[in-house]
Amino acid sequence: MDLDEKKELALDVIKRLKTEYPDTVCTLDYEDAWQLLVSVRLAAQCTDKRVNVVMKDLLAKYPTMDALAEATPEEIEAIVRPCGLGKSKARDISACMKMLKYDYKGHVPDNMKELLKLPGVGRKSANLIMGDVFDKPAIVTDTHCIRLCNLIGLVDGIKEPAKVEKELWKIIPPEEGNMFCHRLVDHGRAVCIARRPECGRCCLNDICRYHLQAGK
Repeated sequence: MDLDEKKELALDVIKRLKTEYPDTVCTLDYEDAWQLLVSVRLAAQCTDKRVNVVMKDLLAKYPTMDALAEATPEEIEAIVRPCGLGKSKARDISACMKMLKYDYKGHVPDNMKELLKLPGVGRKSANLIMGDVFDKPAIVTDTHCIRLCNLIGLVDGIKEPAKVEKELWKIIPPEEGNMFCHRLVDHGRAVCIARRPECGRCCLNDICRYHLQAGK
């Protein structure tokens, strides 16, 4: 499939997913950009549902960026441990909040270059902030995005998040990227479930490479 064909396929997938999931949203709860930064760091190898519960406990004790910046990594770890990888996540959250407080005057930066300077913030986290908080073009290559894009045929056997993101930028209209990725999460959880996809009720089954090849 050449680039033009992939662009055409991408537009079809976007259209169908919009119909299927018109009201998609980020499943991490947050009120401020700094809270989303903390949540997405906690979400590594953890469910969004658990992160939302742990975030309530964390915010109950440290309700502001300043308060969290003054907490020690050990104090943070005691609360976020249920999310797994508590020590490294707590260390990153502590360092990130301190940098925001002292280097960025309490403001989360609105550009990729500055976001990637923050401890524990990779392209996935930065893209989520860019898209959800600042309404800028973004493609969040989480596990659902990578898996579904390979199955559908939008990318070809690419598993590395940065490489998948690079390929998707070539075929996804910039203004569609952020919500497209949220809808892939919705679809991956509801229908195209890992290792047991329900192809019979999938809105993409007649254009999905995986389903078409399985039917041969």
